[in-house]
Formats: sequence, C-alpha cells, structure tokens
Amino acid sequence: MRVFIRIFPLLATLTASFCVQAESLSARLADPLATEAMLPLRSASALAARVGERPCASELPASPLTPLDAVDLALCNHPQTREVWASARLQAAQVGVARSGWLPSLDGRAGVTRNFTDDSQLTQRNAALSLSWLLFDSGQRSANIDNARQLLDAALATRDATVQSLFLAALQTYYRAQATQAAVQAASDAERSARESLAAAELRYQVGIATPADRLQAQTAASQARLNTQRAEGDARNALGALANALGFPAQTPLQLAALPAVAAANEFQQDVDALIAAAQVRRPDLKAAEAQLRAADASIAVARAQGRPTLSLAAGPNWQRFEGETTRTGSIGLTLNVPIFTGFENTYRVRSAEAQLEARAAQRDRLRNQVALDVWQAYQSLTTATQTVQTSRDLLASAEQSERVALGRYKAGVGTVLDLLSAQSALASARVQRIQAELDWNIYRATLAQAMGALDYSLLQAAEGRP
Repeated sequence: MRVFIRIFPLLATLTASFCVQAESLSARLADPLATEAMLPLRSASALAARVGERPCASELPASPLTPLDAVDLALCNHPQTREVWASARLQAAQVGVARSGWLPSLDGRAGVTRNFTDDSQLTQRNAALSLSWLLFDSGQRSANIDNARQLLDAALATRDATVQSLFLAALQTYYRAQATQAAVQAASDAERSARESLAAAELRYQVGIATPADRLQAQTAASQARLNTQRAEGDARNALGALANALGFPAQTPLQLAALPAVAAANEFQQDVDALIAAAQVRRPDLKAAEAQLRAADASIAVARAQGRPTLSLAAGPNWQRFEGETTRTGSIGLTLNVPIFTGFENTYRVRSAEAQLEARAAQRDRLRNQVALDVWQAYQSLTTATQTVQTSRDLLASAEQSERVALGRYKAGVGTVLDLLSAQSALASARVQRIQAELDWNIYRATLAQAMGALDYSLLQAAEGRP
C-alpha cells in the first residue's frame, strides 16, 4: 500500500506529461507545415486589445456603453468578422498545399488473388510501396507558392478592410443613437418652453390682455411640441434597437449609452490633402489587397508557363509477392523525364489567359487607387465643413436662446406679441437640432476620414475619451 502511495504521484505526473505531449503531437500533425503561424490574431482581438481590458467582449458591460465598448461588441459578434477570418485560414491552407509539392509522396498497396480450377485453388499475395518525388518542374512549384502567399496577403488585407468597415459602421450606429437621445432632450426642452408660453398666454387671456387667437396659437404650438417629442422618442427607440442589433443582441435589449465628451472640433486634421491621399494609398488595406492580387496574377503567369516545360521525377519502391509458399522480393528505382511536345496549344492559351488576368487586376488596382483619392478628398471636405458648422451652430444656439428669453420676457411684460414669442421658440428648437446634427456629422466624418486613410483604430476613440 505504501509503495502504491509513493508511485501514484509519479504515475499521475507521467500521465499528465503524456497527455500534453499527445496534444502537442496532435497539433503538429494537424498543421505540419505551420501555415497557421502565418496568420495574425483574430480580427476583433487584434483590434480590440487594450491595456488592462478584456480583448474581446461578448456581453454588455455593467457601466454605460461607450463607443469603445460598442466597437468591441460589434467586431466580436458580427458574422462577417468570422467569415473573413475563415477566408484567411483557407488561403493559409492553400499555402500548405503549395508547399507540399516539394515533398515526396509514399503510397502502399496490398492485395490477395485466389485462382480456382476444377481440382485446385491457388492464392497469391502481394504488397508494394511506391515512392514518387518531383525533382524538377521548371519553377512551377515555386510559382505556386508565390501565388498562394500573395493570395494569403490579399485575404489578410481584405480582412483588415472588412474590420475597418465594420468598425466605422458600429461607430455610425452608436453616434446616431446618441444623436437621437440628444434630439429627445432638445424636443423636451422645446415642449417645456411651449408650455411656459401657453401658461403665459392663458394668464394674459384670463386678465383680458390677450385675445383668444393668442391663446389658440400658443395651444397649437404646445401640441406641436408634444408631437415632436413623441416622434423623437420613437426615433430614439428605433436607433437603440438598431444599435443592439449591430452589437449582436436582440433589438429589445435595453441599452444605456455613456455621455459623449464635448466635441472639440479642432483643426488638427488640417493638412495638405495631397499628403493625406498619398498616405492613404500606402495604408489602405483594400488597396493592399488589390496589390497582392496583382502580384498573385503575375505569379500565375509563371505557373502557366512552367506547365508547358519539362519535368523530372524519381520513382522507387520495393515489392513483395508470395505464391505457393514462396516469397519473392523485388524493387525498382528510376527517373522519368516528361517533355511536353504538343498539347493542342493548351499551354499557349493558358498563358494568354493568365496575362489577361494580370491586366484585369492591374486595372482594378488603378481604379481602386483613384477611388481611395476620392474617398479621402470627400471625407476631408466633409470634415472641414463639419468643423466649421459645429462652431457656427453653437453661436446660432446661443443667440437663439437669448432671443427666446427676451421674447418671453417681453410677452410676459405685455409689450411683445405671441407671434414674436412663438417665432423665437421655433428658431431655438431649430438651433438645437442643428447643433445636434453638426456634432453628429463631425463625429461621423472624423471616423470616415480615418477609415478612408486606412487608419481607423482604437486610438481615435481612446484619444477622444482620454483613455490609454
């Protein structure tokens, strides 16, 4: 019993070690050519990793939802991120397929044959191993690997472009939800002002200073303000449902959004637009994908040309045969030179097809390069306009608030008309909406410019929130 107690920990250690080694061996056998090592981290994890925080979220945070949280959830839960990751893994596996062409192949064969006659039966058994190895192929395998690597680069760049598009879409949905909540507050403020005007009109009507028309106009304005509030609340509920859906949750999921910091609307982005376009043409992942596809098409031409050239192969293997109780062992080894002489012009047209594909990829790359320049130009001009309108809308709101206070004071004092008051309140409500729209445009166009330049990542949001 004591011996068993002493041996048991050793057996447990050996068993655990064996399990670990078995898992390691299983992993190596699953990917013997180490193609998974060519892949970076998963899309969402790579972008979402932040100091001291969970890299990929799947549940709503306990605190109010910030833009950072919204992007985390959208990237982690959106099916398209899994789709582009699977596409990248597929292309990495194709690199493994191309690499396998450099290795020999070994086949085994065994058989039993039984022959019957009228007075006897004979049994023959045979087995063989066959080793085949392509020694020379005029560069076809190298070109295949180059083609597969370039397609992998294209898949990874496409993955980055898709993630940035989802990043921008999540931000746009979040900012719109924030704007609709701000619109509810603005509509509520306008309704409160309209009710205050109605109360003043009622008071003046009761003391005989105001006419019934003044009272009815104030009542109409108050009802319209209430209607606007109800519509704004409905828009806000729809926007929150759209945001929940974008984050991978049911539309009815309750969301509490964090208050956004005040829009600085600084001109820090003001740079030479030519320099911005040049930087975008270096950084844009979709343009990188087009460049990689162009290089892959060039490698396909080399593959097509090599397919019409000579190859040299090695074949070897032993054979065993047992018949009538006797075993015969034989073996063979040989070299085979294959020289294509005439293939019905198949190789000619295969090369022409690959060259046409290269021209098409080059045209697609050039078209995308022009689109990148247009995207940056439009986003830059939109952000410039939004920056200007943010300050203008604030000035407009300040003057509208002062005008409404003066008009209300004059009306209560009996020296102003109800039309002047209602006009001032309508202008104030419009100014509030324009300020909300200006700040929404600034937030969205700032992210749009970053995405147009291929630079949309968490640093944009972390800087806005003052986080590391």
